[in-house]
Amino acid sequence: MILFLNANVLFTASISPEGVSRALVGLSAMGSVLLASSPFAIDEARRNIALKRTGHLSEMNEVLANIDRVGDAHPRLMAWAGRFVASKDAPILAAAIGARADVLVTGDRRHFGELFGRTVHGVQIEPPCVALRLVLDSMS
Repeated sequence: MILFLNANVLFTASISPEGVSRALVGLSAMGSVLLASSPFAIDEARRNIALKRTGHLSEMNEVLANIDRVGDAHPRLMAWAGRFVASKDAPILAAAIGARADVLVTGDRRHFGELFGRTVHGVQIEPPCVALRLVLDSMS
């Protein structure tokens, strides 16, 4: 199973060692799931860590060590993705589709919440708690 992580999941995994997002990273380190993200999402997460939680930069690097970096999506795919999400979030959805992720994991309820539980072009969109449940279920 491939999970594509949005910037807010990378951020949360970096600042919250006991949270669901960090649990996904732990399962990746054990080889139970493949985590991916794009330069767009990683750059956003890094900026937010630098602005809001500077003391967690080393944790961010640890999290990123478990993430496969995929390329940003083609502009035409981003434009298409903009039919489903705000233009600022289209690069995330498009990169998840381009990476052939099974699940796009995001905590962004404002911009992705209406898509939770739905599948867009083969990618299921879920919050971290549901993604964790999906991974654990696939392991049993």
